Amino acid sequence: MTDTQTTPGVQLSDVAVEKVRSLLEAEGRDDLSLRIAVQPGGCSGLRYQLYFDDRSLDGDVVTDYNGVSVVTDKMSAPYLGGASIDFMDSIEKQGFTIDNPNAQGSCACGDSFH
Repeated sequence: MTDTQTTPGVQLSDVAVEKVRSLLEAEGRDDLSLRIAVQPGGCSGLRYQLYFDDRSLDGDVVTDYNGVSVVTDKMSAPYLGGASIDFMDSIEKQGFTIDNPNAQGSCACGDSFH
């Protein structure tokens, strides 16, 4: 069973939503969601994972951004509440960035936190 939230735990910027939409269109898929998860690992203890998923897991928190579905599993949701995700495309960096108020510290790579 999934939970659709009106106030999402994870916020995606308009730029990030459009990037996800364009990636899904490039794949020719409209049945996938962007899954955001937290897993053990990385240099700081926990690591972010963002990937496309066609599964619906028990306890998933689902947020719809004008047709782009963002899913967080029930174990990761507490670590991601209030986090915001953006997409940067500059000379220095290209990719999704996560600003997480729950992180007490992170490493230089930006993919790992504690």
